[in-house]
Amino acid sequence: MNEKALETMFSSKTPEWGTPQAFFDKLNEKYNFTLDPCGNESNHKCAKYFSVEEDGLSQDWGGHKVFMNPPYGRVIKEWIRKAYEESRKRNTTVVCLIPARTDTKYWHDYCMEYAKEIHFVKGRLKFEGTSNNSAPFPSAVVVFSSGRKYAFGHYPMIYTMERK
Repeated sequence: MNEKALETMFSSKTPEWGTPQAFFDKLNEKYNFTLDPCGNESNHKCAKYFSVEEDGLSQDWGGHKVFMNPPYGRVIKEWIRKAYEESRKRNTTVVCLIPARTDTKYWHDYCMEYAKEIHFVKGRLKFEGTSNNSAPFPSAVVVFSSGRKYAFGHYPMIYTMERK
């Protein structure tokens, strides 16, 4: 990986990492997504999406099957909190594609405490619009759902997910 690619990937210059279409398609087969709260005109994955201007953090996601690939900067914790909060609404599932940063506070406060499932992605994803290089971080798919029975001491189901 060249120095310029490393500089971009490890800085806040690009908080957006475009979801690989084949990877999304595999998830969509299972969940039939209806909302992408972190999309834009060129990278949204669902017909209904919220752009940066519409601010998905301030919108209602209730009743949707949500696919969320949030900005990967410092605001990611706000998106994870929002995913959990929205998932508590009736008939709402939020599937998050995020860096597998198991050492972070948000990971323990939300992913380990409230996720219904955690899928660790085997290998490194090649995100759209970044370069031909694989991401410098591992990824995980974290599922929050209104069907989850929240109970102290209950851990989410953990899987390894193959890239497609």
